[in-house]
Amino acid sequence: PRAPRARRLSAIKQIYRFAFEEGLREDNPAVQIAGPGREKRLPKTLSVEQVDRLLDAAAIHGRTEADRARNACLMQVLYATGMRVTELVSLPVSAARGDPRMLLIRGKGGKERMVPLSPPAREALATWLSARDAAASEAHIATGAVPSPFLFPSHGKAGHLTRHAFYMLIKEFALEAGVPPSEVTPHTLRHAFATHLLANGADLRAIQTLLGHADVAPTEIYTHVLEERLRDLVMDHHPMAKD
Repeated sequence: PRAPRARRLSAIKQIYRFAFEEGLREDNPAVQIAGPGREKRLPKTLSVEQVDRLLDAAAIHGRTEADRARNACLMQVLYATGMRVTELVSLPVSAARGDPRMLLIRGKGGKERMVPLSPPAREALATWLSARDAAASEAHIATGAVPSPFLFPSHGKAGHLTRHAFYMLIKEFALEAGVPPSEVTPHTLRHAFATHLLANGADLRAIQTLLGHADVAPTEIYTHVLEERLRDLVMDHHPMAKD
């Protein structure tokens, strides 16, 4: 396996680097040893039908109408934008005001990007925002509580829904939707977003921008989808492929 070999090589290189820097050796032969390289793993993803079932399950999951509105909003926005889970749960409520067609996301390293919202995501966002604001207004009148700056507020230390809490929620949605929970995480929804866009004709560079990748290399794990699409294109339309 590549991973154990890479770890052993790393240990060897550190020993030789230490010996060279301490003057115990006059050279460092380990610098010439090439590593085994990283294995490209295809990301786990979900079919369009599975995602539809998860979205439907989220909309009916929760004890109160507000809970159900929040759950529907979380899933619709996640699938519409392909956001990282941290970006989603920490979204400022200001980003959702005014029925936006685009969301401004602050990603890794503080870099900002704009992502479009689908009509179902905009509708779910408006419904949740109305329920959230009503609850915040009631709390302010009753206890003087200051309204939260987050779209998905929480009473916890972070002030917003945590990654772990959403991770557990999405497992519950999976159970309700009849999708194996082991196959469903917030990150698989991000992969589904990218995979489904590519399968329907989106450009790899556009996917890179929407996912917030600094360069195209991480996005290239989706090229298998692109290759399959191109193969189908040739088989369906090339005159020599008719037979």
